[in-house]
Amino acid sequence: MTPERLLLIAGVDEAGRGPLAGPVVTAAVILDPARPIDGLDDSKVLAEPVRESLAVLIRARALAFAVCVVDPVEIDRINILRATLVGMTRALAMLSPAPLLALVDGNHLPKDLPCPGRAVIGGDASEPAISAASILAKTERDRLMRDWDAVHPGYGFARHKGYPTPEHLDALERLGPCPIHRTSFAPVRRLIAPALL
Repeated sequence: MTPERLLLIAGVDEAGRGPLAGPVVTAAVILDPARPIDGLDDSKVLAEPVRESLAVLIRARALAFAVCVVDPVEIDRINILRATLVGMTRALAMLSPAPLLALVDGNHLPKDLPCPGRAVIGGDASEPAISAASILAKTERDRLMRDWDAVHPGYGFARHKGYPTPEHLDALERLGPCPIHRTSFAPVRRLIAPALL
């Protein structure tokens, strides 16, 4: 096997498992050792301007990257864990060149990966390729939630990105769910259930 082939290791991560609204976004990245990127880390510990700058570098310097968006309808249909794992598989399948190994953040490994895989707990802070995937997933999801904020004003999506903050929960009580809310999540389901009776 050539050295180039040995380098085809993809990092995989997600953003958006916990929010009450919006998609879960997954990303897969194969880094290029010849074009290193300084400062890669878990996206959650990076300031937003740093994340955004790193995302530009990752897209410019990676051997391959892919981002997959799983919408709230699919999340509600198959549940958030399965939606996340499906998104990871789809992101990996989109990579060209195809990876020989996938390093997946967390302790769950999708069953139908297009290549061998290994779950890495805390990988977004310890494996640069997973860190890169974490950054792409987070920045893409944040961008989508800012866009949705303009479509569904009043919820504060641009600020809290759909997470169950006091501001979001208050808006949910006042305005009711909007089309991007996850109806299978308890705080949203509780508001919808009376309307179905």
